[in-house]
Amino acid sequence: MASKKNRRRHRSKERPLNHQKTDEARELKGREVPTGNGLRVAEVRLRPDLPTTHFDAKDLLLSPGDWVLVEGPHGPEVGQVVLEPVFYPGLKGSLPMVLRRASVKEINRYHKILAQEDQAWDVCETKIQELGLEMKLVRVERLFDGSKIIFYYTADGRVDFRQLVKELVRELRSRIEMRQIGVRHEAKMLGGLGTCGRELCCASFIRDFDAVSIRMAKEQSLPLNPNKISGICGRLLCCLVYEHQVYVDLKKEMPKFGKRYCCPHGEGKVIRHNIFRRTVTLELQDGREIDVPIEQVKAKEES
Repeated sequence: MASKKNRRRHRSKERPLNHQKTDEARELKGREVPTGNGLRVAEVRLRPDLPTTHFDAKDLLLSPGDWVLVEGPHGPEVGQVVLEPVFYPGLKGSLPMVLRRASVKEINRYHKILAQEDQAWDVCETKIQELGLEMKLVRVERLFDGSKIIFYYTADGRVDFRQLVKELVRELRSRIEMRQIGVRHEAKMLGGLGTCGRELCCASFIRDFDAVSIRMAKEQSLPLNPNKISGICGRLLCCLVYEHQVYVDLKKEMPKFGKRYCCPHGEGKVIRHNIFRRTVTLELQDGREIDVPIEQVKAKEES
């Protein structure tokens, strides 16, 4: 069974999500609330082991470390400010709101809930083993109003957890929800380091997963080695999406693979692209391979 220390990890560094000190994003150092169109965005962490979330701070004066009551996905929740509000002029859209500062009673309840989540984890893990269920518990979340406990788990197939739910209700005296998640969401919840050596994108800033296909790796000329293009979740790397459209747009200007073209060195077939150097590799009729700028490549005239 995983230890409580491992289940609730406190991040060693609280890092803002690319908030730059520019003219468009002015930090509120003078304790003043700017006027005009725009949003004041604060970063708040709702759980010690979860990424930060952006909230509309309205006209509240907040500092890192402040406890606040916010609009959470399941109702009001308590969280801690990580980055004080930053004003973005002209920014439009809808963000969940910081409702107000949290009271001492609400802060104490928050810490009590964290302890209850640890207890619920231990109870659920024990019951899973006793019942011999083929499932892996990933995370436990108790709603701030105490109305329900959500157990997130992974499994290879469907799991009959009816008996498990009955025993959890009896032990914990609360409504129970079992929520099956995929391996990508598991990685997002547990966190870790990617092959690049940085914190997982899904655990640090990705909010919604984009569809990733093997075609994206092919278009970026990456080796189709599963160990190279897969994340720790076993799925294709989310970062394959980041530059995909750039490759698609640049390749529109490139001569087509397998087609024959003429250049100052003779006629040859395109066998490789280098979209950043804007060159192609031609295999000439005498077997030589030569890199040629695309400006010097011309379509072969039809005879």
